Amino acid sequence: MTTLSPTSALRRFLVLTALRWLPPGLIAPVALLLALDRGLSLSEIGLAAATQGVIVFLLELPTGGLADAIGRRRVVLVSMVVSAVALAGFAVAHSFAAFVVVFVLMGIYRALDSGPLEAWYVDTVHATDPEAKLQKGLSAQGTVLGLALATGALASSGLVALNPLPAWGSLTLPVVVALAVQLIALAVAWVLMRESHPATGWRALARSARETPRTVADGVRLLRRSRVLLALVSVELFWGFGMVAFEAFPQIRIAEITGGYDTAATINGPAFMAVAIAGAGGAALTPTLGRWIGIARLAALMRIVQGLTVVVMALSAGLVGLIAACIACYIVHGTSNAAHTTLLHRQAEGRVRATVVSLNSWVAQPAAALGLVVLSIVAQRVSVTAAMLACAVILAMAAPLYLPAWRQSRVDRETEAESGEGGGQVFGVDDVQTADRAG
Repeated sequence: MTTLSPTSALRRFLVLTALRWLPPGLIAPVALLLALDRGLSLSEIGLAAATQGVIVFLLELPTGGLADAIGRRRVVLVSMVVSAVALAGFAVAHSFAAFVVVFVLMGIYRALDSGPLEAWYVDTVHATDPEAKLQKGLSAQGTVLGLALATGALASSGLVALNPLPAWGSLTLPVVVALAVQLIALAVAWVLMRESHPATGWRALARSARETPRTVADGVRLLRRSRVLLALVSVELFWGFGMVAFEAFPQIRIAEITGGYDTAATINGPAFMAVAIAGAGGAALTPTLGRWIGIARLAALMRIVQGLTVVVMALSAGLVGLIAACIACYIVHGTSNAAHTTLLHRQAEGRVRATVVSLNSWVAQPAAALGLVVLSIVAQRVSVTAAMLACAVILAMAAPLYLPAWRQSRVDRETEAESGEGGGQVFGVDDVQTADRAG
């Protein structure tokens, strides 16, 4: 099999990335509204959606070695097949049980999709140029990903507004189009992806599955040894629980304000595009803000500010105020996510880095699932506003968990000053080079 050049690999990687993220962009503005329109209650939607987080929690670590065992290309293709089946189910689901099946399939897809495409690109480039710089390609992927999500969201709103096939339903059409795009992506991946290295076989997969408990145990030992790391990972429990406030509830608030699901769906697309750009902009601000006040203090401050933006979203009576608060929330979200990742990597040196990063995302899954269940019940039995206000408090409660990281950074600065190595730093600045990497 002919080896791809780095340039050819990058082109294929970006095409596959665009096709990978178009379907989520198409369904994001309508997913929650479609389930409500088909008769599900908020609590039923929360329970159904929570199964996705549970499945990802159960499968993310066991499937970590799957791409190594049977090949990156095979895992990408299998994940796309599962996604297509899930989207087909989403298009026709009309009961609670059917939506549970859809979200279970989505959870399997997400677990399978976690990293094999990026791994394929890295392996393919290194097959011809082991010293190749990958930053440009991976950065370009982030740009393409954002554009694909934004394009899908705008197209979704356009489809709902135009409603060219009334018999299908305006909210269903974006899901059908997403399914068509997913099938095209499957065919394109089949043609464009070439395996640079042979798979190592099912024995390696079995070995990876057997090592999962050891990975978890290693992570637990790391948490027991480091108060800073334990606090940082604990942030994800509050963050994961509270994220429903700005990921799902704004759609319902828009529907409440506009008085209809179709109108809300046409607004959700441009709003989704705006918040995606806002999140990227927030991440870009992190190095500069980190230099001014320190990464640990920035992370803590952003937890409080994000809670305040959610309060504004909850209490906004008008559409403009709601969307403006949502954009502000995502700017903060992008900043805090980059700051949190920076602090996490300071605690994750050498061989334990992958374990620490996996643990951080892993613990967020059950927290998010619990948040969906509890907060959707609150939204149904009390109000969406009450649920969002509860989320605001929960998000802000994570701020004190950054204190151990702040204390450690202060001790490090004092140690450097005593040894004569910290004279060039401005007071209050954490590791600037680490902050730069967060951007």
